[in-house]
Amino acid sequence: MPTISQLKYILAVHRFGHFGRAAEACHVTQPTLSGQIRKAEEELEVTIFTRRTKPVLVTERGAALIEQAQVVVAAHERLMRLARGRFEQLAGSLRLGVIPTLAPYVLPWFVRGFADAHPLVELSIEERTTDEIVDGLKRQVFDVGLVATPLRESRLRERLLFVDPFYVYAAEGDAVLDRAHVSLEDLDPCRMWLLEEGHCMRNQVLALCGAVEGRLLPTVRFQAGSFETLRNLIDAAGGYTIIPETFAGQLPPERRAAQVRAFAGTTPVREVGLVHLRNTWKSDLFDALEASIAGSLPPCLRRALPDALVLEVRGE
Repeated sequence: MPTISQLKYILAVHRFGHFGRAAEACHVTQPTLSGQIRKAEEELEVTIFTRRTKPVLVTERGAALIEQAQVVVAAHERLMRLARGRFEQLAGSLRLGVIPTLAPYVLPWFVRGFADAHPLVELSIEERTTDEIVDGLKRQVFDVGLVATPLRESRLRERLLFVDPFYVYAAEGDAVLDRAHVSLEDLDPCRMWLLEEGHCMRNQVLALCGAVEGRLLPTVRFQAGSFETLRNLIDAAGGYTIIPETFAGQLPPERRAAQVRAFAGTTPVREVGLVHLRNTWKSDLFDALEASIAGSLPPCLRRALPDALVLEVRGE
């Protein structure tokens, strides 16, 4: 049967899609890695990788074996950590993927505290889209993701951290600001500015409001990549957009009072959580990260909303 080392080599190629980079990550030569994987394939009587493609692809039968290899390697790593007593003080690497509509606002809450509390954990953070994070988790490029949920991915476990209420942000003097609370019927989809394609918040706003691409200026076609860009655009050109509490909380109090309005009735929200593979040996690191984020939440996000509409995710 394949050895643990051979399984690790297989998972490395799956992660990088390249034999050379996998060998470098495993600290062996490429011929050694390739030879060990070929030996494992012969013992299993299964071709795991299609070697003629770039990046290297996994065969249909190989995909099932890789999923089980992840379980075996995770169990082995956990066994070794227990034997070494590593649970007394957390250590190791933790690769975190964060979507762009959370990274600028949520990361500052907990990064310093987590680093101070766990000095032996090497935390690596990258901004990526939801689809990139999900793919990276499956290929073990990332250990854990900070994303909007639910994702409804059977291989992933979701840990709900908080719900993020949505509000309307409008240009000063806009008629919607005359109301204490805004209903969906008050919003003209043609006056709504949106994030660019690829952001799950764009899809959530489209589902909520039935919005179309913003064209308040007839000769200008524009989609923003961040809430801050949307805010500046609206202040200059008019119209409105939907923003989450995580962004609204960064606004100066006077601007928030003047240009942000809550929704009437049921509050639309996005769930925010940590996601990771169900079969993993780093659950203790995930527990620590979850506790660090939960302990750093602003008071306004620690309370549950009695009447909330969770918007479905997919796309960022």
